Amino acid sequence: MTTSIGTPPSGGPPPDPNPPSVRRDFGLLWAGQSLSLFGDQFMTLALPLVAVTLLGSSPAQAALLPFALFVPFLPLGLPAGAIVDRLPRRTVMLVCDSVQAVAFAAICVLAATGALTFPLLFGLILISGCAVVFFQVAYTSYLPSLYGDAHELHRGNTRLALSESTSKALGPMAAGPLIGALGLVGALAANALSFAASFVSLALIRHREPRRAAAVRQPGWLRRDIAVGLRFALRHPILQPILACGTVYVLFLSMVETSLVLYCRDVLGLSPGWIGVVIGAAAAGYPVGNLLSARLIRRLGAPRTLTAAATVSVLGIVSMPALGALGGIAGTIGLVAGSVVHCVGEGAFSPTSITLRQTETPAELLGRVGSVQRFLLWGAIALGSLAAAGMTALAGLSASVWVGALGTVLCLPALLRRGIRAAVLA
Repeated sequence: MTTSIGTPPSGGPPPDPNPPSVRRDFGLLWAGQSLSLFGDQFMTLALPLVAVTLLGSSPAQAALLPFALFVPFLPLGLPAGAIVDRLPRRTVMLVCDSVQAVAFAAICVLAATGALTFPLLFGLILISGCAVVFFQVAYTSYLPSLYGDAHELHRGNTRLALSESTSKALGPMAAGPLIGALGLVGALAANALSFAASFVSLALIRHREPRRAAAVRQPGWLRRDIAVGLRFALRHPILQPILACGTVYVLFLSMVETSLVLYCRDVLGLSPGWIGVVIGAAAAGYPVGNLLSARLIRRLGAPRTLTAAATVSVLGIVSMPALGALGGIAGTIGLVAGSVVHCVGEGAFSPTSITLRQTETPAELLGRVGSVQRFLLWGAIALGSLAAAGMTALAGLSASVWVGALGTVLCLPALLRRGIRAAVLA
């Protein structure tokens, strides 16, 4: 196994002989996902406010909504990889976009008619979360079929990560004024439309994955396929430390992120518009990290880039509650500054780890290994959101942010093991 980004995925398809077609299809994928990601950021601001202001829910109940979105990764994450590896991945993404568009359209209609209740909201978010499981597994497994060259693959991952970063920076900033002008229902409608746009862009893609040999579905095939992916991912000297680091990091970071909107409102006393500015401005570090990742890999190698990026990110997160505790304008500026630093580190870590996973994994296992990663990381988001709800109920929003921030430090010893440690010390 290689520990650097420089070889094509094992067993992967050859580069497309028609580069303009590849560029067109990637452009459609990129455009559709950029719109969808932008719409998702409206939900970062809108869902807690919908629960608290429209439904009269408590902050602890509002913190359960991210749990509803991500908890499906716990029962479905691993089976999704085995299933997606046997299906056309583009078709899976189209079905999932349809489900999410319908789910958020239903939330919008129910909210507009006054028929929305917290159990209904929780249930529809749960349905959307089930679609997210299959979409994310198919999405990260589809890109290597477009690009056979590892450097082009990393460039594609970087561009997709840049879209996610930009949406995190600009989405909340746009959501605040949108909510002020059109109300919370308008933000819900915008998210539903973003999934419809993503569906159209995927439908226009001409590229089709190479036909895979049909596997016989003997009794127990799902369990055996899951076991193969688990063994590969958890025994791999490079992938296993990355997965362990990401799981610990996301578990505690989700406590911070789940609490942050209401922390800004109830502890810092900020308006919805200013909350959007704080959340969006804090995400401005992501594009910087995304764009730096390729340069860092060339200079340091992928393992050292991951280590440096994780360290920077943790330092930024820990500084957030420390600086936010100053209160007033100084606390707000300090919170933003700490989060910008954290986002620079995470922005460099994300595309580097994704490309390493894709280049280290055989093509026939991409879905299953991707599902292991999603199961662990997104399942950790669900557990972290649940922990944030419990901590908020017991000790308040400030305690939830502090526990989450300090807990992220534990991801560093989880990363510096096995193949990563050997590569860093070499």
